[in-house]
Amino acid sequence: MTGPAWPIAALLLGYPIWWALGFGGLSVIVLAVPMAVILWRRRPVRVPHGFGLWLLLLAGYLLSAMMLDELPPGTYGGFSAGRLIGWAMRLALYVSVLVMVLYLGNLTERELPQLRLVRWLGVLFLTTVAGGLLGVLVPHFAFTSPVELLLPGWISENSFVQNLIHPTAAQTQKVLGYSSPRPEAPFEWANAWGSNASVLLIWFVVGWWTYGGRWRRALAVLVIALAAVPVVYSLNRGLWIGLGLAVAYLIVRVAGRTRIVLCGAVAAGLVVFALSPLASVFAQRLDKPHSNDVRAFTMTATVAAARHSPVIGYGNTRNSLGNHRSITTGKTQWCAACGHPPLGSDGQLWLLLITQGFTGAALYVAFFLGAIRRHWADRSPIGLAGVLVMGLVLLYMFVYDGLVTPLSLYLISFALLWRNA
Repeated sequence: MTGPAWPIAALLLGYPIWWALGFGGLSVIVLAVPMAVILWRRRPVRVPHGFGLWLLLLAGYLLSAMMLDELPPGTYGGFSAGRLIGWAMRLALYVSVLVMVLYLGNLTERELPQLRLVRWLGVLFLTTVAGGLLGVLVPHFAFTSPVELLLPGWISENSFVQNLIHPTAAQTQKVLGYSSPRPEAPFEWANAWGSNASVLLIWFVVGWWTYGGRWRRALAVLVIALAAVPVVYSLNRGLWIGLGLAVAYLIVRVAGRTRIVLCGAVAAGLVVFALSPLASVFAQRLDKPHSNDVRAFTMTATVAAARHSPVIGYGNTRNSLGNHRSITTGKTQWCAACGHPPLGSDGQLWLLLITQGFTGAALYVAFFLGAIRRHWADRSPIGLAGVLVMGLVLLYMFVYDGLVTPLSLYLISFALLWRNA
């Protein structure tokens, strides 16, 4: 905590404290300030390939502010402070993660060794598993954070802000036809937990198994076995698909004895899983495609709305008129949970379409595709893992929002690839 890498240590190792304070995913915004000051003093600053694409993404988002008071056909709601707050927070996050990437890329190997950064991500995976188990065992655990107490009500009561500053262990939903908890601690949403768990698992395996000694490897096996519980109870089909594709990717890209060991470990894991009680929860989720109709409606409505402002979008999400069942929808005294998710809330791709149009979505995809193309030949453990994460980013953009914490982890993985080159 005394060297140049202290902001990164504070972000990754200190994340549980940020979460308890009510900053959580917003901690990167706070820490981007000292990072920017240190970068300014260390000029000139090196920049990665793809830097221009992210700058264009930022420029487009700034322009999208001109559309904040506009309503595309099929949506409702007037301009409000909440809409402006959401736009400003996303802008701060886009800028902050870029500062973080530049900061990581300009630290020398001596100041922050690659393996140390990977293992710090592994520590955050331990935190994620602990939070997931808390969500399964004590799903109603929640408390009011200091940030929530300090903010005025008109800000803290905004639904987007509330998810960021109010620590909760789980979201209780009726995905299986009855109320069941979906772990989200220490992140902002259950889907964010799923996305982050898969990305951090990859770096945990690299740092604690591939480059680990005997005790680290033994711990890794135990932690991964424990992680299976919240992974299944998260009911995150996107997470499950991502893990399956990650295993297939590694089997294809590694060779020799490593491939044999990997196949054997996967086979043994599947046998143990099939004999465990977790298998029945997994099967129930597959039998109940709870969100398919909702997602299909939202995605279709998002694309339709984006066509009316295809270049710069609308700056923020919009509420749809009706839902997949009715032309009328909304909260009532007897149904506070009724309504429909805002357009753009079912994945980063759809969020980009409504907030920044087709141009913003294309720039986002180009940024991560470019990273895969440039680093595909890097067959080191960090190279293989980084390219895998870039691929998961492109998969998850269809089902998970990249904001808030997922985007930070995506960009840290990008920085690891850049540093590795």
